[in-house]
Amino acid sequence: MFSPKFKFWAPLVAATWVCLGTSSAMARPPGPQAFCEVYPDTPVCAGGSTQCTTCHVQTPALNVYGEQLAEALAPGEPRPLSDSVFVEALPEGLAQIEGLDADGDGATNLDELMIGTSPSDAQDSPKDGPSECSAAVIPIDYDVCAYDHAYVFKKVHLDFCGWSPSLDEMRAFEKVADPDAAIELALDQCLDTEYWRGRDGVVWNMANAKIAPIQAVKSGEGEGPIPLADYLDDYNFFVYVNTDDRDVRDLLTGDYYVSREDPSIGVPTTVYKSFKTDRRLLGDFETAQLVTVPSQRAGMLTHRWFLMSMIMFTSVPRTAAAQAYRAYLGKDISRLEGLVPIEGEPVDYDDKGVQAEECAVCHSTLDPLTYPFSTYEGIGGGDGDFFDDFTPFSYSPGRVERFVTVDGPGVADTPEQGYILGQPVENLAEWAEVAAESDEFLQKVTFDYWELLIGEAPRASEQEQYNQLWRDLREKNDYRVEAMLHDLIKTEAYGVP
Repeated sequence: MFSPKFKFWAPLVAATWVCLGTSSAMARPPGPQAFCEVYPDTPVCAGGSTQCTTCHVQTPALNVYGEQLAEALAPGEPRPLSDSVFVEALPEGLAQIEGLDADGDGATNLDELMIGTSPSDAQDSPKDGPSECSAAVIPIDYDVCAYDHAYVFKKVHLDFCGWSPSLDEMRAFEKVADPDAAIELALDQCLDTEYWRGRDGVVWNMANAKIAPIQAVKSGEGEGPIPLADYLDDYNFFVYVNTDDRDVRDLLTGDYYVSREDPSIGVPTTVYKSFKTDRRLLGDFETAQLVTVPSQRAGMLTHRWFLMSMIMFTSVPRTAAAQAYRAYLGKDISRLEGLVPIEGEPVDYDDKGVQAEECAVCHSTLDPLTYPFSTYEGIGGGDGDFFDDFTPFSYSPGRVERFVTVDGPGVADTPEQGYILGQPVENLAEWAEVAAESDEFLQKVTFDYWELLIGEAPRASEQEQYNQLWRDLREKNDYRVEAMLHDLIKTEAYGVP
């Protein structure tokens, strides 16, 4: 199940950020990832990342390997290099010194990295295997066949805080009476950092595929040339629900928004006081959320950005249903996933030819999924004018009647009732409730964090651990993500180097 055991030396991953000669004593987040993209099969990349001494004798002083890399890395560029320049230049810089022998022990830098010895220490040579480090270096000898507390302590700091613990902190950890408690405390502290939960932090960026931001049509702060909606509301909501002691089902069932002024507060509405439906007094229209009745809200699915980008001008908004099904339940209908055909469907209310044999196989699931979305406005479409006949980005039960001249008379019969996972629902709020209570939703939430923290989908040998996590998210952890993360870091998949 596991690869042969290697000694993971404290000096072995920082051939990444700190080799630029920066004064920081800690590897910065881009470094370890960029290095492991170049050398994914090295022992150090099996163990995450480590201290700065691959390139430094004592920060900022470079060792012989660090001097070689510094010379090869983006010559001519002013120092210190920016993150983007460093990441772009690193592969070529590392490649240029692979065949060199920085420490003069007869082994190339690449050979040393691949076998797990130090390219800057002549006493640590592949011909003898990894040597014992001096007390000044302190090796970290990870156990690749069992859960390793020292490895997890470091990995938790890297994954959740964005920095590696210092040598003194690692020494102190080795002496604690209860390493599990120390790791749990470290996780709790890291879960409150800006790196994890702040703007542009880890959780924030987990929402990218769900929100699909496009700056050109963004309104509010940093608005684009065609301001239609502000996706910052969606990011704030996603982070809010995924942090602290909050119910992750609110992603789909939340009947509130999150304050822009203070993203740590849920509020009943963000339709600002100056908003008026009179077009002459629009006020904060460009940033207002317009589904104002709590019973008509469905978390992220009724945010203005989602309605604008997924419904747009469409009478029967299949794109909205497909995106919600994919983003929150992990089922991609275009790949024939999650098909639960409904008898008598599709009806083809909007005359799009979905009853053709080659189309009906998917649309007998997709169209009933879509009907509850048809009562929410996107940008407009059909007959009518903004605010005279409809309010964009709002709940509007009669909206499909405006599309008769576009999609034919049958579109007016499109029902609000639909189905999800084979279960009938009366409206979108009920659709979202059924989705949020499903195993598929729990699996998707857990999968997103698993893939983020472990780096790949669960392997066959890890399936039991993964299944236990998503089941416990409901049964043990009461839908709290942070509680699930405490369980995830205790798994063999996370804790064995």
